[in-house]
Amino acid sequence: MEDAKQIMRDSVRAHRTERSDRERREAAESIAVHATELLQDVQCVATYAARRSEPDTAPLMDVLDRAGISILLPMLGPGLSRDWARYRPGDPLEVRAPGRPPDPEGPGLGAEALAEADLILTPALSVDAAGNRLGQGGGWYDRALAHARPGARVIAILFDDEVSTEPLPVAAHDRRVDGVLTPKGLILAVE
Repeated sequence: MEDAKQIMRDSVRAHRTERSDRERREAAESIAVHATELLQDVQCVATYAARRSEPDTAPLMDVLDRAGISILLPMLGPGLSRDWARYRPGDPLEVRAPGRPPDPEGPGLGAEALAEADLILTPALSVDAAGNRLGQGGGWYDRALAHARPGARVIAILFDDEVSTEPLPVAAHDRRVDGVLTPKGLILAVE
């Protein structure tokens, strides 16, 4: 199963590097607009600072900030330890290790801070109709989501063509998501 996942990861990553800056920018702007559909009764959102190849989350975080919503971003510590920090657009972000996403300065609030989030927006490489998520391969989000508050919605952010029409391979530790947010809009997972 891990070999099948790795082949899929490599394929998505290669395709992402071929996207133009314009396509990434337009996707980010559309995702930010569609994210407003998710914000009713939301006080706090846990999201992430995207890597260059991912759909950019900066416009999304601007929308959240203008709506007065508190933003939590992950901080990756030694050994992929889990932590969260508050963030406002314009606060410094730093890439602390090659291949890792940008982190906020902190201070860290602990892994349990994820329970504050009403909505959790996760990175992914693909998601199928049942909500099975193909992540980067480290299992960070699968472990982090154990601290999510019951009832908090978990939505992955993808480019439109990364939503899988076929079932994805699933391991016992994989955590499903409730839906996908793409430039075309919100797609909820089928139970």
